Amino acid sequence: MISVLGTEKQDSSQMKRIYLLVVGLYLLSFSRAEEGLNFPTYDGKDRVVSLSEKNLKQVLKRYDLLCLYYHEPVSSDKVAQKQFQLKEIVLELVAQVLEHKNIGFVMVDSRKEAKLAKRLGFSEEGSLYVLKGGRTIEFDGEFAADVLVEFLLDLIEDPVEIVNNKLEVQAFERIEDQIKLLGFFKNEDSEYYKAFQEAAEHFQPYIKFFATFDKGVAKKLSLKMNEVGFYEPFMDEPSVIPNKPYTEEELVEFVKEHQRGNVDIFLFQEDDLNGIHIVAFAEKSDPDGYEFLEILKQVARDNTDNPDLSILWIDPDDFPLLVAYWEKTFKIDLFKPQIGVVNVTDADSVWMEIPDDDDLPTAEELEDWIEDVLSGKINTEDDDNEDEDDDGDNDNDDDDDDDDNSDEDNDDSDDDDDDDE
Repeated sequence: MISVLGTEKQDSSQMKRIYLLVVGLYLLSFSRAEEGLNFPTYDGKDRVVSLSEKNLKQVLKRYDLLCLYYHEPVSSDKVAQKQFQLKEIVLELVAQVLEHKNIGFVMVDSRKEAKLAKRLGFSEEGSLYVLKGGRTIEFDGEFAADVLVEFLLDLIEDPVEIVNNKLEVQAFERIEDQIKLLGFFKNEDSEYYKAFQEAAEHFQPYIKFFATFDKGVAKKLSLKMNEVGFYEPFMDEPSVIPNKPYTEEELVEFVKEHQRGNVDIFLFQEDDLNGIHIVAFAEKSDPDGYEFLEILKQVARDNTDNPDLSILWIDPDDFPLLVAYWEKTFKIDLFKPQIGVVNVTDADSVWMEIPDDDDLPTAEELEDWIEDVLSGKINTEDDDNEDEDDDGDNDNDDDDDDDDNSDEDNDDSDDDDDDDE
């Protein structure tokens, strides 16, 4: 299975276009014509407020969505103060852009409002949370205005998108790099559709839920009444969730159990990434990178039932500021496709030997290499052993040098004996 670990590629680009259009229209209506296409800048108006026990009910009642920044007490350290101010400005800018969307923005001081934080279930300082309809959603993305705007716009949309015609089916099918679900129901009043909606809210905005009430669409997608298809990323056919009709709890349990991906698109939205992972670097826009990605997809399809296989796919084009760091850390060339096993804890890694772009591994060769990784035959300890071997070789070289020097001393001693004679 192939799944997405962050900014959804296709939806992300669409959302960015929509966001730019919205921002453009917003500015055109309030600025001079020549300034209409400028990106927004903070206007200096305070929109972010401090949340306390006293104003909690009032704030919750006022907004449909509440974005909360849970922070440590502001220290006297100038660097820490500057970092806090930068995050505050990001929130102010987002609040400014989304002012017409009825979204509230607040800050919670972990020391001053410890009781409130405990009540809301906040535990990690520096985290951003969103309250929506009794649910608390943690934002795991980059603390940047554009990323946060996109995330919040996704959250205020309906949790289920309706697919009822040919064009909408085509748009649905083009979403291939992330988990998605599609169910066929009688109408919007169906109790099973409502259960589907409730389940969708548990995963919004990270997993997309779709529904159709059209028999023709359902037939094209091979779905029966009250049936839900679970589409794994890059897989050709969905897995039909068994034992229809389903309750909300059954749908939630199924998705949680099956949301593991064989190939994940790496986006820095997960702050709990740790352990050992198979990591692939490939530029989707590059012909060789695209070919390598297609090989990865084939391997994922062939191993979709393997619960132990999980590959993180990183497109270097999406992280230009990190390319040099990754190349230095992993000692690889990211101008060509790469796949390796990485220990995220200490950055130890072992990479598959790929001679050149014109000689990419076949799906079979890649599967053999992955099997060696999963069996432990290839692991990050190999990297440590190689380093130890190098150190050992250096020690041996030193010993050899000592032996050579000893031999030279013996030769000199023999010469002295000859002279005495």
